[in-house]
Amino acid sequence: MATEHHSGSCQCGAVAFEADVDISKPFTCNCSRCRRLGARLAFTPESAFTLLKGADSLAEYTFNKHVIRHQFCKVCGIEPFAFAPGRDGTPMAAINVNCLDGVDAAALPVQHFDGAAA
Repeated sequence: MATEHHSGSCQCGAVAFEADVDISKPFTCNCSRCRRLGARLAFTPESAFTLLKGADSLAEYTFNKHVIRHQFCKVCGIEPFAFAPGRDGTPMAAINVNCLDGVDAAALPVQHFDGAAA
């Protein structure tokens, strides 16, 4: 699968976004946050991400090295995306594939990242 245009939101719809992203092999992570969250993440340059609504409904959480800026809805608590620099410094958006409209994230093959060891 290649990069495709997707739309998504939090559970309550207060936050909505669009992104051009390849979701064919999302990542799961076993760090203390992701393990509990259960997110399946696909990465795209931040320039391929558009927040459609809900900037005022977002809260941010960082932990550990404070590099990843986790964004979650203050109304329903869902984390639809996060922001962080890529390995080359490119600003990236980490899209929670579970929050994309019309996508069965559980049907996608996942890549596992050992965030607990990182």
